[in-house]
Amino acid sequence: MLKDIRIAVLTLGTAILFFACGKSNLEEIKAFSSPEDLPILEAENFETLYTDSGTIRYSIKSPRLRVFENDGKMYREFPKGVRFVQYDEEQNITSTITADYAKQFLKEEKLEAKNNVVVTNLKGDTLKTELLIWEEKSEKIYTDEFVKVISDNRVINGYGLTSDQDMQNWTIRKVTGTILVDVNNKTQQEGQTENPEKPSVESTDTKQPANATLKFEK
Repeated sequence: MLKDIRIAVLTLGTAILFFACGKSNLEEIKAFSSPEDLPILEAENFETLYTDSGTIRYSIKSPRLRVFENDGKMYREFPKGVRFVQYDEEQNITSTITADYAKQFLKEEKLEAKNNVVVTNLKGDTLKTELLIWEEKSEKIYTDEFVKVISDNRVINGYGLTSDQDMQNWTIRKVTGTILVDVNNKTQQEGQTENPEKPSVESTDTKQPANATLKFEK
């Protein structure tokens, strides 16, 4: 009988404790302890190569890797930045993507790069944005965010871009301004480009054809 009373008192005390915590605190505790929020693998100074039939397709290098698995879906997180490099069949670098943060969804074969994203290709073309999606299956990169494409003779600002993964053929959906640069380092500005929130040029798509000879700064 005494044992039963002790158990009852303990149960009552526990109930009072949880009641005192409140609903919001309980939700916080549950979220904190949820295994879905914890990585199944962590690594420092991560490097890996992806090959196809013995040929290196691309490499990934990051100061820190975290691997998560939720509902059977696995993804990699690079919270301290990432450098993604693609190669051709002769092992020449065709393009690079760097960002301060990224997620790689393995099953979907998709990379989502955020914050200070910079893309360069074999010719030296440079794209800068804050969000970029790379689809491995379709070999496309795209964004709906503000973009800047830089070359040795012009800088193009706009919103939204689609391109092949090597940045050989790209399209800016809404151009907000262009700065032309001549060999004497003089500039001619077409449209307002300093404030991307107030575009002064309502332009149609700007496209970069495959046979163009523009060389973009890195």
